[in-house]
Amino acid sequence: MKISNFCCYCGTCVGVCPTGALELCDCGSVVFNEELCIRCRACEKVCPLGAIKL
Repeated sequence: MKISNFCCYCGTCVGVCPTGALELCDCGSVVFNEELCIRCRACEKVCPLGAIKL
């Protein structure tokens, strides 16, 4: 997964991830855990800025 510089850290992707592979950390960035990702693309589909690519 690649999260581009267009990411505004809104957390929308975090909320739709069924496995918790994405987390919004205290520093304001999105952290991705590849081991939890099932490649469902829910995060990619919901990103308002198109910043996520699998």
